[in-house]
Amino acid sequence: MQSDPSPSPASPVGGRSSNRSGGRAAGHLEAVLTALFVTLLWSSSWILIRIGLDDEDLAPLTFAGLRYSLAALVLLAWSASHLDHRTNARTAVRSRWRPLVILGVVYFAITQGAQFVAIDAQPAATSSLMLAPTALFVAMLSARSLGEEPQRLQFVGTALIIVGAVLYFSGDLGATVVGMIASIVGLGANTAGSLLGRSVNRDGSLPPVLVTAVSMSVGAPLLLVTGLAIEGRPQLDVKVIAIIVWLAVVNTAVAFTLWNRSLRRLAAVESAAINNTMLIQIAGLAWLFLDESPGLVGVVGILTVSSGAFLATFPIQRRRTRVAGAAEDRGV
Repeated sequence: MQSDPSPSPASPVGGRSSNRSGGRAAGHLEAVLTALFVTLLWSSSWILIRIGLDDEDLAPLTFAGLRYSLAALVLLAWSASHLDHRTNARTAVRSRWRPLVILGVVYFAITQGAQFVAIDAQPAATSSLMLAPTALFVAMLSARSLGEEPQRLQFVGTALIIVGAVLYFSGDLGATVVGMIASIVGLGANTAGSLLGRSVNRDGSLPPVLVTAVSMSVGAPLLLVTGLAIEGRPQLDVKVIAIIVWLAVVNTAVAFTLWNRSLRRLAAVESAAINNTMLIQIAGLAWLFLDESPGLVGVVGILTVSSGAFLATFPIQRRRTRVAGAAEDRGV
């Protein structure tokens, strides 16, 4: 039965509508904050990766393979200890194994492998800059592949992210041929991974930890085997092991699980835009730990990226709150 489309504030329907609309808005805000926290963890990874590559002479593909293979083992062990997840795992293998395998190959084997190679071959800032167009590409592709029509402000926001990134990294970027090729491959795979991740997570039929564990257990061993075949066995000491364990458990296993959970409430363009705030975070961490001051132009670029990320996420948050309230008022 359809209720009054304009209930009074004191009516039960109006109160329920406001509570549910507020709950949805709070859930979306929580997803945004969770995604931002995950990007902070990932940003700190760039500092640790640079230490591992430069100070410890780790080879990029093997380094990435060790990190994600250990993380996959942690996630699989955690999943195996929960009956519900074991049951859902069997369902995932039978009904959703194809997209999970593709996600693992694209998002872990290709994207992460390419990023490690790019960081090893050229300054991390240059490699980070090359990921800036991800949000724009996702915005253009998500309408067709996922049925999520981006709004005009979101395109403005993604454009500002790119402009801010160019401002921040203006000057000599120290690019190399190998590094740029790897960055371009990483950009394409990261864009595809954003769309695939949203597609797999959007219906909520699989727990986020299973999405991460299954896809990572496919891509990580492939990356590790490739690294060992090309680069040989690595030399591991206590410091290297500590870096790999931290990256695997905290910055990978925990982070990707939280990220997949946030994707249930975030549109693809939102998650990609939030992901691009890593430019700000990496710059700040490099300033703190590597003594790389951004300068005045760099600060302007950081503020521009921040504004772009806000514009890319704000329209959907406002629209979801409005639509949810209207739906509840109509008895939907």
